[in-house]
Amino acid sequence: QVQLVESGGGLVQAGGSRRLSCLASGSIFSINVLGWYRQAPGKQRELVATITRTGNTYYADSAKGRFTISRDNANTVHLQMNSLKPEDTAVYYCGGQTYGSSRGGMDYWGKGTLVTVSS
Repeated sequence: QVQLVESGGGLVQAGGSRRLSCLASGSIFSINVLGWYRQAPGKQRELVATITRTGNTYYADSAKGRFTISRDNANTVHLQMNSLKPEDTAVYYCGGQTYGSSRGGMDYWGKGTLVTVSS
């Protein structure tokens, strides 16, 4: 199995920056895609960004130009968040998708880290 642990959440003022990190452990050989989702109160969990083991990235429209996903090794993924807005306030979850997954989404999840952006 795979375990994902997020870190880096906290309180930041609007316009500021925050860097999230996710450390994967366990059967990490099975993971192709790592990514970040977020869930605000009263809303569904939504995709923010993903990155494959080979470095291909995808960004949601809300993240383009402000957020950068990176993967410095097979075990760690980061999300650099700049120009933060109050609407970015959410619990941010790290997710992992296995090779050959039959699902469209992620197969493993971290417990999340809260990012609060104040006005």
